[in-house]
Amino acid sequence: MKHSRQNRQLILAVLLVWAASVAFGFSRPPALREETQKGQHWKPTKIPAGTHFVGRETCAECHQSKVAVQAKSSMGRALERVAEAPILNSHRRLTFQQGQFRYEILRQGNRSIYTVTDGTKTISEPILYSFGQGKAGQTYVLSHDGDLYESRVSFYTDTRNLDLTIGHLEKRPQSVLEALGQKLPQDEIKQCFSCHSTGAVSGNQLQLDKLTPGISCEVCHGPGAEHVAAGKAGQPNKEQIFNPGKLSGDELTQDFCGSCHRSVEDIVELPKRIGMNNVRFQPYRIFNSRCYSDDRRISCIACHDPHESVKPEAAHYDAKCLACHQSGRNSGAVAVSSPASEKRTAPGCKVATKNCVSCHMPKVDLPGAHFKFTDHRIRIARAGEPYPY
Repeated sequence: MKHSRQNRQLILAVLLVWAASVAFGFSRPPALREETQKGQHWKPTKIPAGTHFVGRETCAECHQSKVAVQAKSSMGRALERVAEAPILNSHRRLTFQQGQFRYEILRQGNRSIYTVTDGTKTISEPILYSFGQGKAGQTYVLSHDGDLYESRVSFYTDTRNLDLTIGHLEKRPQSVLEALGQKLPQDEIKQCFSCHSTGAVSGNQLQLDKLTPGISCEVCHGPGAEHVAAGKAGQPNKEQIFNPGKLSGDELTQDFCGSCHRSVEDIVELPKRIGMNNVRFQPYRIFNSRCYSDDRRISCIACHDPHESVKPEAAHYDAKCLACHQSGRNSGAVAVSSPASEKRTAPGCKVATKNCVSCHMPKVDLPGAHFKFTDHRIRIARAGEPYPY
């Protein structure tokens, strides 16, 4: 189903009414979130039961350079097995203490052992998976008494050590078990592994024994067996694989990328929209920009190549901004006349001709994250103004 900005604003209004009704004991409108998912050909978090992936090695037979780059990208390394995890392997001993609780992650061969103690009772478990490639940090998943836990402490690249995991900052554990971390419910486990790995979820079943670390080609493009078979037979095969790039701007940003990076519908349902933490969820943030629409020029892939890691240089995005904005209005710069320039009807900046995102997409220092996130709520950001939720 295609959703324009106006339709999503209506959905947002309904959700806000629902949120108010919950406070007074009324029920949620049935299947509202499910309704937004109808009509999608493929979605990373909705892998049908019995789906078979051919694997990135097969994709590389025709797309070698793209697969090689993607495998090393942030998404390609979104999850790592502990034996191959570079951060854990290079940091043989990590420690942290809060109150009476002391934490240690100790490397033993190709394993990393996560320990928490209060001086009397101790729990030690091997880390099973590391989530995140380490741009900002890395969080761990371990098993205890048959349940999966998110580690209460994470590694942060800025400090090169452990600190409290985002989401645990407000919690005060009363026991070593509570201090171990958060026991993950099944729905959250499936969401986490769907968005950080390949093949871990099929239908509604978790199958960690079939997991491939990180996001590979078929998570976004769907199973490739028919596509590969047609290609090898010399037949046209473009229609045998899903291409997210053909989605409209809003479908791509909110329904597709937003299924993992959190759409506006996801965030508005959370208590207080989770405060400043929502700066980490780009589809929600960009939805609130004045310029957001169903225009593909403001979709996720207008600025980012999903096969590569995010480009850190502000100048890289200037051309993306100028796809909509006139070049240098009132700034003395001369716009180049071209057929594309006729579509650039938005005004140019009055004070600058380059590095647009440095002012209009400010870096936000999220407390406890040891990292500044780029705020995708495009706006004129003024010094000292409060963070817009």
